[in-house]
Amino acid sequence: MNAVKILGVSGSPRKGGNTEILLDNFLKGAESAGAETKKVLLREYSIEPCIGCEACRKAGTCTRFHDGMELLYPEIEEAQGLILGSPTYNYNVTAPMKAFIDRLYPYYNFTDERPGPYSSKLGDQGRKALVFTVCEQVIPEEMGFTLEALGMPLEALGYEVVEKFLATKCFAKGAVSKNEALLEKAFESGKKLAEALR
Repeated sequence: MNAVKILGVSGSPRKGGNTEILLDNFLKGAESAGAETKKVLLREYSIEPCIGCEACRKAGTCTRFHDGMELLYPEIEEAQGLILGSPTYNYNVTAPMKAFIDRLYPYYNFTDERPGPYSSKLGDQGRKALVFTVCEQVIPEEMGFTLEALGMPLEALGYEVVEKFLATKCFAKGAVSKNEALLEKAFESGKKLAEALR
């Protein structure tokens, strides 16, 4: 039996920061349950923001830009599980993560009717996801819309978002590395995602 594949994507521009540390622990947890994992750091990719040309509605893929998404589309398609993480920037995800999410638009199937019903090329395949954010704020409500901005687009694409993970009170670079309970929680969440995909 082939191992479950899980793709972990960090939207943080900060090398070795809290988002990346947590992502590593999610992936370690998934690996402990037998999953094959890959980590993607969006800061290492050049990804143009979607311009709404909608050429992908006919082509089935983005034909406007030849950039980092061309490398990531096959990885997304091959992975049954997806982990998306972003620090909270101004109540929302970072710009690289927003560009990544917007460029998932080619996975939708649309009718000619506007606005009309749509389906997803990734739907009905048992795909599952975990989304997480790291923020300085103490009160989760002050974090804004980050978890919704990460989770809702994946749900629309047919993923079951099994967990929305929040790490509050984390600002200094690497602060989460001192929180053993949080790291263990991330490890267990990654493990549960892999187990749910079996």
